Amino acid sequence: GTHGRITLVWQEIFDTVNTLVSTELLVALGVGSGLLFVLSLVVIPIILVRLPEEYFDERYPRTWMKDHHPVLRTIGLVLKNLFGAVFLLAGLAMLVLPGQGILTILIGISLLDFPGKRRLEARLVGQATVFRAINAMRKKFGRPSFTLAPKGAAPPVSGVSRHPSATPD
Repeated sequence: GTHGRITLVWQEIFDTVNTLVSTELLVALGVGSGLLFVLSLVVIPIILVRLPEEYFDERYPRTWMKDHHPVLRTIGLVLKNLFGAVFLLAGLAMLVLPGQGILTILIGISLLDFPGKRRLEARLVGQATVFRAINAMRKKFGRPSFTLAPKGAAPPVSGVSRHPSATPD
């Protein structure tokens, strides 16, 4: 009867909407995944090549925007942490989507501020495959390899970075 026809119409409407939403969602995920992949291929090398060679060496302190007005420094730190969170989330997504997941996570962590960050960075960069990959990338651009503090190494004598233009924390 009429009830059966109404049920069929609603079922067809539901199936059509479900198909459209699923298709659009899959297309959006595919496009987003592709953009993340391409972005990681461009941005990650630029960042890793620009960092000073002792960036991941815990013996060298990092200061960022040290000599800037406190308001500018605060705004900069908020933006840096925001970008760090975006890179971290994108890197986590790239563990299952195409892209340089581990390197993107590393950049995200390096932009975030949290206790124990330097040790975590050193552990990630200290992985042989990661260390070889980032140093091979730096070599292609004529940059020296990153240095890491040997286990149990004392801080450098001067206690300051050789690069007065210090990089982000």
